[in-house]
Amino acid sequence: MFLEALGSVILGLAVAWLAVYRLPHRLPARRLVLSTGAAGGLFGAFLTHSALGGNLLLILIGAVAVATASVSLLVRPAGRLRRHSATV
Repeated sequence: MFLEALGSVILGLAVAWLAVYRLPHRLPARRLVLSTGAAGGLFGAFLTHSALGGNLLLILIGAVAVATASVSLLVRPAGRLRRHSATV
């Protein structure tokens, strides 16, 4: 169980670091993104372990999926939002 938690945190940090490396201009502070990735990975491991049991590979896949979804919620739009009125 300890290795599941450690592996999921490391994978969550890897997902977050990759996002910070690839999209630095569209993400908030680095510390927030890295902590979100780690927490998302840990929560994903807990959720997958609770739902599917003790298969390590499935738990790590679930951790990566939830960490990716958590970090993706922090991404800001690339440009300004263009709002058009209904009459134009």
